[in-house]
Amino acid sequence: MASQSSVYMAAITLLLGVLVVFPTSVQSIGVCYGRLGNNLPQPSDVVALYKSNNIGQMRIYDPYSPTLQALQGTNIQLIVDVPNDGLQNLASDASAANDWVQNNIQANSDVSFRYIAVGNEVIPGDSAQYVLPAMKNIYSALSTAGLQNQIKVSTSVATVVLGVSYPPSHGAFSSDALNTLGPIIQFLNENGAPLLVNVYPYFSYVDNQGSIDINYALFTSSGTVVQDGQYSYQNLFDAMVDAVYAALENVGGSNVAIVVSESGWPSAGDTVATISNAQTYNQNLINHVGQGTPRRSGKALETYIFSMFNENGKSAGIEQNWGLFYPNEQPVYPINFS
Repeated sequence: MASQSSVYMAAITLLLGVLVVFPTSVQSIGVCYGRLGNNLPQPSDVVALYKSNNIGQMRIYDPYSPTLQALQGTNIQLIVDVPNDGLQNLASDASAANDWVQNNIQANSDVSFRYIAVGNEVIPGDSAQYVLPAMKNIYSALSTAGLQNQIKVSTSVATVVLGVSYPPSHGAFSSDALNTLGPIIQFLNENGAPLLVNVYPYFSYVDNQGSIDINYALFTSSGTVVQDGQYSYQNLFDAMVDAVYAALENVGGSNVAIVVSESGWPSAGDTVATISNAQTYNQNLINHVGQGTPRRSGKALETYIFSMFNENGKSAGIEQNWGLFYPNEQPVYPINFS
């Protein structure tokens, strides 16, 4: 992987009776660990698979106790989601947020929590109104525990929050999304937290095959494809991320970083969803993100590949085929994280 260090330096602090271990540096690449399957390995085996493949970061979609237990003492950096169906309760009840933090974060003090994602892809939408109040209540609970500087509170959005995405420098949030995102971006700015963004060139390519070359989507273009003022784009991923950066800058979020909380390519279920394309995309993604994007050149872009396993509990077709590994822990294709 380009310019990432896998060496962690642990600092140990005793805060309000909670032992917190946190790193001074992180890798740029993690992998999302979903559990929507009836044939997946036990969490302890999954964590061992992460370690044996030098994957230093993980995203999970709920605070599943066996996973958190398996992560104890591993120093694997973790994004843990507040599931969407829990947002309304946490938004309306500060004591529920305190309980959530106590039961899931403080009770697992040897887990290297990095971010709490309060909701996944709920903006814009009916549940969007609950995101910021829930974020504030979770943040307050972390502050009570003395953990607000180690664990950042954010939410994960899809690129559908953009009303304009091309050219990247014209990136702007849609009015529907901005009603909710505006105050959230202010919250992130005040607390030094990033915006988590799910970035999928696969879907952009599939929806626009007449105007997007697959090499641009797979990081295999031989030269500049899009010239946008001073910025040259050789791949679609960078263009999509920088469109969100431009949108952030337009609403006073110039200091808000982006963490790519999901990106990947399916290996079956569609004519361009092939093992070869999936391997090409994900390996190139790993090799690329340490360089940053044209708009944030030289600044490694923390990115999480979706996903660790093919999950048979998802809808038939591409949805079941995003995994780097089969449920038997064998790789779908060779991939190198180091």
